[in-house]
Amino acid sequence: MDREITSGEQSKSSFKKSLPFLGIIALLLVAYLGVRKVLTKTADSNDLRIATVERGNIKETLSASGTVVAASERVINAPVTTEIDEVVQRTGTAVQPGDVILKLDKEYTKLEFEKLQDELSLRQNSISKLKLEYDKNLRDLDYQDQIKALQLSELETQVTDQKRLLKIGAATEEEVESATLQLKIARIEKKKLENELQYKRSINETDKQNLQLEYDIQSKKLKELKRKLAETIVKSPDAGVITWVNEDIGKTVTEGEPLVRIANLDRFRIEGTTSDRNSNQLAIGLPVEIRIGKEKLKGTITRILPEIVNNTIKFHVSLDDESHSTLRPSLRTELNIIVQEKTNVLKAKRGNALKGTRSQYVYTVKENVATKTRITKGLVSSDYFEITEGMQEGDRFIMSDTKLYEHMDQFEIVDN
Repeated sequence: MDREITSGEQSKSSFKKSLPFLGIIALLLVAYLGVRKVLTKTADSNDLRIATVERGNIKETLSASGTVVAASERVINAPVTTEIDEVVQRTGTAVQPGDVILKLDKEYTKLEFEKLQDELSLRQNSISKLKLEYDKNLRDLDYQDQIKALQLSELETQVTDQKRLLKIGAATEEEVESATLQLKIARIEKKKLENELQYKRSINETDKQNLQLEYDIQSKKLKELKRKLAETIVKSPDAGVITWVNEDIGKTVTEGEPLVRIANLDRFRIEGTTSDRNSNQLAIGLPVEIRIGKEKLKGTITRILPEIVNNTIKFHVSLDDESHSTLRPSLRTELNIIVQEKTNVLKAKRGNALKGTRSQYVYTVKENVATKTRITKGLVSSDYFEITEGMQEGDRFIMSDTKLYEHMDQFEIVDN
């Protein structure tokens, strides 16, 4: 008679069936660990890089990249609003002072110059005419003053005569008073003329100065336009290399728009970039080591740009040797910014075994045996790291990657 199999019995049956598989997996795991232990109990010396602890100086540095640029660059702008007529020199051409680079259309500017020149001539004629009128008015007033002086003299004589006639009874008191009154009026009129003459002389002098000033301003505008007219033939102001030129013939350029850039390739500087995580350590005046191929140059941070773009911060480096033979425009460089330096410390070359933590394990080598040793690091540069604890001067250790042996406290190094 059939009976129902309980769930417990089913589980036991499944477990029994899976036992062989679990055993196989366990055997494979043990075999793997055993094989690994056997395989890694020795290491080939050819697969390892061994460094020696030494004593010396070390610099803590920040990594950055840089681009070589000309230390100075001149930009020539359009002198007037006009069109590009001809391109004489192309980008990359070396030029000397006075070499023609571009020619701009000068017809419109020439017409403006001639128009301004004619206006200046007319203004000069107007000034001359006004000066003659001013001088004539002054002379007329002066003549009037002279006439009034003669009239005053005549009136003074009449008053004297009337007073003499009054004494002999040939004139009346009214006639004497009338003559005296006419004399007083004449004297006041003469003072008025003298005052008018003095005022005219002062105001005429001021008017003449204003006219001359207007003429001088117009003359300066003419000189400025003459200079701009000459600058429609764009010439190089200095020796250098054209790094950019507007070659769009027929294009209208506005006054002040850049036309040409000329770099002086005798002197260079570096434009650097580094992660914004280094911004707190970055400072003007920090020394910088510049690596170009096998060459190492020195410089100093002279400027830090305030803005952060794409998580990077930009800065400028002034070179100690601005004219080094390896320097070329747009050349990419490696930069090490020195933020701290120590002297006479234990140090060793960096390798793949070095980790980011302050304390870590490395394998020190004595004779042919590598032993796991804990060390403590100090400053870290691009090439070296400082050892504050764990090793002594002259100790040897594996600087290459030791991940394959990290489960072992000790292993042997063999020569194959």
